[in-house]
Amino acid sequence: MHIIWALLMILIGLFMLVCGLRKSNFIIYRFLVSKSSMLWGDNVHKFYVASGILIIIMGILMGIGVF
Repeated sequence: MHIIWALLMILIGLFMLVCGLRKSNFIIYRFLVSKSSMLWGDNVHKFYVASGILIIIMGILMGIGVF
């Protein structure tokens, strides 16, 4: 079962990474950006790129059984 959660985490991380790099106008990403831009300002896309990378790493570690 942890493999399914690991794959889900990796997919979410990829979504955040790709949308952050492309500064996407996808509705879910726009909603996330509107909420977090109050705190991060102009660096909100960099925040989502970094968060996406960290979530991908956590998903990989979960998939190989570290967590």
